[in-house]
Amino acid sequence: MADTIRKVVFPVAGLGTRFLPATKASPKEMLPVVDRPLIQYAVEEAVAAGADTLVFITGRTKRAIEDHFDKAYELEVELEAKGKHAMLELVRNTVPDGVNCIYIRQGEALGLGHAVLCAQPVVGREPFGVILADDLIDGGDDPVLSQMVRQHRAHGCSILGVERVPQSETEKYGVVSGSDFGPRLSQLDGIVEKPSPDQAPSNLAVVGRYILTPAIFDLLAKTKPDSRGEIQLTDAIAALLEYERILAHEFEGRRYDCGSKLGYLKATLEYGLRHPELGEEFAAYLRERGAA
Repeated sequence: MADTIRKVVFPVAGLGTRFLPATKASPKEMLPVVDRPLIQYAVEEAVAAGADTLVFITGRTKRAIEDHFDKAYELEVELEAKGKHAMLELVRNTVPDGVNCIYIRQGEALGLGHAVLCAQPVVGREPFGVILADDLIDGGDDPVLSQMVRQHRAHGCSILGVERVPQSETEKYGVVSGSDFGPRLSQLDGIVEKPSPDQAPSNLAVVGRYILTPAIFDLLAKTKPDSRGEIQLTDAIAALLEYERILAHEFEGRRYDCGSKLGYLKATLEYGLRHPELGEEFAAYLRERGAA
C-alpha cells in the first residue's frame, strides 16, 4: 500500500454551460474566486496532500489551464524588472518545484467515468486521487484530500468524500448507502446516481473528492454508457463494490458548489471576507450595504 497518493486527476473537459457566456472561450475552472482560479485551489489541495503528478483531462477550449500552470517568461521578466517581487513569487508558485503537470485530451465529452479512464496511461497500477474543481471545499488547516489520504493509509481501500445534503437535493448527486465503520466513516454497500428524494438510500452525497484503487480502470473500460451516452464513474464504483471494500469519509470542511452561480457567489463572498489584503475593507463595505 502506498504511503501517500502521488497522482491526482483533474477532469476539466466540461463545457461549463451554466456560466455562459463567461465560459464561451474560457474554462469554468479558470473562474476566479477573489484572486485565484478554481483550478488553483484544487491543485493546492492536491499538493498539500502529497501529490507530485497532476493529470489534467482537458478538452478543446481548455488551453488557458495549461497556460496558467506554465512558465510565463515575459510576465516574470517584467515583474522582476519593476521590482514586484511578491507578485513574481505568486506567478512562479502556481505549481511548486518538483510537481509535474500532464495534460491528456478527452476527445469527446463522454462523462466523468470516461475522463477518469483517460488518465490510466499515466496513473498505471497505483491508487490515485480525483478532484472536481467545481467543488471548492475549505478544509482550513486540514484540506479534504489530506483527510482522505490518511483514511486510505489506514485502511488501504478506495475512499469517497461525502457530505450530508438536504433530502430534497439527492437527485443532484451520487448517493451512498452503508454501515458505520468508524468516526466519520461508512462502509459502502451501494451507490446510486441522482436518486429522487423518495428513492435515495441516504442523504450522504459524493461531492467531488475520490481516492480510487487502480481496479477502477478495468471496470470503467467495461461500463456501458448511460442514456445520454456518458460513462458514469458511479456505475464503475458500484461494480467495484463487488470486489473491494469502499469507504465513505464525511469530511470536515465547508463546500461551495461553484458549478452553480449561487454557490460561486457564496464562495467569492466568504473568501473575500477572509482575504488578508482586502478582507477588512470588504467587510466594511458589506456593513455599509447592510449585508453583513
